[in-house]
Amino acid sequence: MIRAIHYATGEPVTISMDQGIITNLAPISETEIGDAGLPLAASGLVDLQINGFAGLDFNRLPMPDTLLGDAIRKLWSQGVTACYPTVITNGAEEIRALLASIARACDEDPVVEQGIAGIHLEGPFISPQDGARGAHGLEYVRAPDWELFCGWQAASGGRIKIVTVSPEWPGSASFIRQCTDSGVTVSIGHTSATSEQIQEAVDAGARMSTHLGNGAHLMLPRHPNYIWEQLAQDRLSSCVIADGFHLPDQVLKVVLKVKGKQALLVSDAVSLSGLEAGTYTTHIGGQVVLTPQGRLHLAENENILAGSAQMLLAGIEHLTGRGLTAFDEAWDMASIRPATAMNLPSAVGLQAGAPADLVLFRMVGSRIQVERTYKKGERVYTKP
Repeated sequence: MIRAIHYATGEPVTISMDQGIITNLAPISETEIGDAGLPLAASGLVDLQINGFAGLDFNRLPMPDTLLGDAIRKLWSQGVTACYPTVITNGAEEIRALLASIARACDEDPVVEQGIAGIHLEGPFISPQDGARGAHGLEYVRAPDWELFCGWQAASGGRIKIVTVSPEWPGSASFIRQCTDSGVTVSIGHTSATSEQIQEAVDAGARMSTHLGNGAHLMLPRHPNYIWEQLAQDRLSSCVIADGFHLPDQVLKVVLKVKGKQALLVSDAVSLSGLEAGTYTTHIGGQVVLTPQGRLHLAENENILAGSAQMLLAGIEHLTGRGLTAFDEAWDMASIRPATAMNLPSAVGLQAGAPADLVLFRMVGSRIQVERTYKKGERVYTKP
């Protein structure tokens, strides 16, 4: 049993758990709260796109046997109870090896199996154009290939649950339909597709946009363009990076207003997230600088971002601190909404019958301080 303040209602409650499930939420009186007050309680965070954390890189080969287990355990301190490790554009054999490493870690470590809700394959079926391609290696970009994808899916043990695709390639609609029919969520991203190609992709089953507004050309036609088109597609959920660096507040505000409950938060964090400020050498961006404010940019050009170094908590803090949305909505954007998009059991939120994946935290000014994290009703993290 946990006593806490419900993050959305503000009411003090007792949360009862049994065998990994929340069995009851019951109100408690003010006299039971105590002098120290109670922490807030909310559903665990679900990160649909994360490339690494605390120096642990999900795209470096060979992948150490303990890397994913170490990462999942470290992510508990950030309130993340489920994630989708993201494998990015690479050579066919390298992708297969990374997927097989993740599958092996899931088979060997129950913590990894429970913490990984699926794998996000971001590429290589993306735009070859500069700007839209982002930092993905041009030499590995290729047209969608169902037979190749099936081989990768087999190597992953069926764990690829999201694939980022640009529908600009001929035959994309057929590939998207096959993915959708096999239970894989197709997300449009790193694209230079026309409005007609995006519409065709949505009709074929595409249901998300990968970090909308990023992985895009610096200059676009006023209208139509692929950002407006994805915003206008009612069947697409929009994933955004709200770290204060990737998107200006005006864009975040528009996405929130247009998409409503289909606006989702992702971290898209790289392995340097959680590390001290400084200059680092990476195998993708070369020499990069992580500033004390948490901005990651190329050492040779501070105007070019080298990925995200902020976690979902930072996105929640930014949205609420800038007055773009209420706290409970921002938290839902990083927990209940991504769970809903992926049909996870935690989509029901903080109520009886939900998985007991919980985060207890306090607000210290505008910052979120995680005190405890629970996975399947077991306390897996306690603030030192």
